Amino acid sequence: MSAASPSRTRVRATLLTAGAVAAAALTLSSCSSGGTSGGGGNTNFVTGTDGVATVAKGERADVPELSGTTVDGGQVNVADYKGKVVVLNVWGSWCPPCRAEAKNLETVYRDVKDQGVEFVGINTRDPKPSLAKAFEKEFGVSYPSLYDPTGKLMLRFKKGTLNPQAIPSTLIIDREGKIAARTLQALSEEKLRAMLKPVLAEK
Repeated sequence: MSAASPSRTRVRATLLTAGAVAAAALTLSSCSSGGTSGGGGNTNFVTGTDGVATVAKGERADVPELSGTTVDGGQVNVADYKGKVVVLNVWGSWCPPCRAEAKNLETVYRDVKDQGVEFVGINTRDPKPSLAKAFEKEFGVSYPSLYDPTGKLMLRFKKGTLNPQAIPSTLIIDREGKIAARTLQALSEEKLRAMLKPVLAEK
């Protein structure tokens, strides 16, 4: 059998390179904004021009049961926070947009934690808790995060509520344990405060 011609080899190399670039682009997009879709389903979300989706009171879905071991080996059950507003942030140490927003979330948390607000993270796709702990140390994250390397907690959400491929994602849970707002993008302090404000004002 004759060896491949130089031109054929160049074509093959070009195709392989193009495939690698496409794969890299897909990986990057899966840990950036993730779009504004939650994967279908009638969940009553209305998405604003800022990418934040909200649900009117009385039309909201319950947050699923979210409990387990945290990154640092503790235990958290989100149901224990009923009666408070909960900011639920899905993140991974491998995700550049998560790194970009981490200090913003921590700053807002420190400002509002005495106003009946709890923050809980869901750390996903980190194969070792040590990677997530290093992230928390680097960015000074002081609120707990459930360790969910395989994404099983995210799969408990009602279809259309949370896109498991959109990392980071942030949900605002109202005092009744229902999902009031959602964004599938990295957050600035200002945008997070704007998401929180109307839910905190509810009686």
